[in-house]
Amino acid sequence: MSEENTTIPNKEEQEEQLKKEEQNSSAHKNQSSNTEDAETENIQREEEASTEENELSEEEKLKLELDLQKDKYLRLFAEFENYKRRTSKERVELFKTAGQEVMQSMLPVLDDFDRALKEVSKSKEKEVVQGIELIHNKLRDTLKAKGLEEFHVKEGDTFDGDLHEAITQIPAPSEDLKGKIIDVVEKGYTLGEKIIRYPKVVTGK
Repeated sequence: MSEENTTIPNKEEQEEQLKKEEQNSSAHKNQSSNTEDAETENIQREEEASTEENELSEEEKLKLELDLQKDKYLRLFAEFENYKRRTSKERVELFKTAGQEVMQSMLPVLDDFDRALKEVSKSKEKEVVQGIELIHNKLRDTLKAKGLEEFHVKEGDTFDGDLHEAITQIPAPSEDLKGKIIDVVEKGYTLGEKIIRYPKVVTGK
């Protein structure tokens, strides 16, 4: 009885079933293909992102290296400028010191010249006096051109221990000369803005 009830699909049904199976297989293949394409696209994106990351990292490294080189250059430049400034200052100081030694060695000659001129001025030989005065003035002008100046101080000026050298004190001839300069024993001189010999004075007490 059961064998009689079993139905055998006809040709149309078989063809329709084959079509469904083919459609299902095709859909499955398309789905698999889409999945593979998506995975491939994701991999490509990851690779691109990784490449961009590497490029950015290289750019940052180059920028950092450039900043370091720039900082090193600025430091070297600053050190070189300081070196030039220091050596220039030392050279100027050396010239000043050398000039100062020469000028200081000339001061006793000027003192002797001043005393000699003072004595010669008493002579009746006016032409001799004028000749010596010309030489004296020429010497002073030459030294003045090199920066040597007389430190002007006179009787009646207030004594200043920072500017004058007191060699002795005597009773002041008047009240207004107490603590003041009574006499200048030896002239003082400056070279530029520096005092190279303080004037020696006598003060009143």
